[in-house]
Amino acid sequence: MKTMLQTIHISKTYGNDKVKVHALKKCSLSFMEGEFSAIVGKSGSGKSTLLRILGTLDLPDEGEVLLEGEDILHLSDKKLSEIRRKKIGFIYQDYSLFPEYTAYENIILPIHLDGRKEDKEAVMEMMETLGIASCKNKLPAEMSGGEQQRTAIARALAISPAVILADEPTGNLDAENAGEVVMLLSKAARLYHQTIIMVTHDGQMADYADRILRIQDGEVDFESIG
Repeated sequence: MKTMLQTIHISKTYGNDKVKVHALKKCSLSFMEGEFSAIVGKSGSGKSTLLRILGTLDLPDEGEVLLEGEDILHLSDKKLSEIRRKKIGFIYQDYSLFPEYTAYENIILPIHLDGRKEDKEAVMEMMETLGIASCKNKLPAEMSGGEQQRTAIARALAISPAVILADEPTGNLDAENAGEVVMLLSKAARLYHQTIIMVTHDGQMADYADRILRIQDGEVDFESIG
C-alpha cells in the first residue's frame, strides 16, 4: 500500500504577539491509498486546521505536505487550483449543493469545470450505489438531509480524486443517516481505492474508520486502529 498524503512537522499559529493560538505543533502524519482515516478532537483542537492544510486551502507556518510524494506547498496558485480540481474532493457539513441544480447536475458540475464530459452511465451507477438514483431530477430543497449529503459524496467521488477530505460530514444528520453516510465513505475507500480523511467530534462515527487519529491542543495524541 503506497503513501498517498503525508505531512512532515507542520505547525500553524494564529493570533498576534499578545494572544497566540498554536493550532498545530509539528504534526507528522501519513495517509495510505485506499485507507479511511478519522481525525477526532474537541472544538479548537486543530483538526479543521489540519484538514484545510491537507486540502491546500491554508498553508502551515512550517513543515511539508506531500501528495503522492510531491511537495505541494511551494507550487503556484494555478497548480494548486488544478490539484484541488483533479486530485482532492471535499465534503462539507452543510452539503454545499447549488440550490438551483438537480442532484445529477450538482454531481457532474466538477467534471464540467474540469473541461470534461461526464460518463452518464458511470454517474448513474454511482448514484445507485449511494442510494440516490431516485433523486436524479430533484433539487436540494426536495431532498432529505441524508440524500443531500449522499449527493455531496457523489459529487466528491465524481472526479475520481486520489484524496477525499470530509469536514464533519454527519454534523447535520440524525444517527441513522449519519451511520449510513460514514459506511458509504468506508465503502468508497475500498471500492475506488481512495484515501478518505474525515474530521469528526463524534467517536461513534470515527469507529467506522480503518484508523483513528486523536488530536488535542494541536498535537496528535495517539493513533488507533478502528
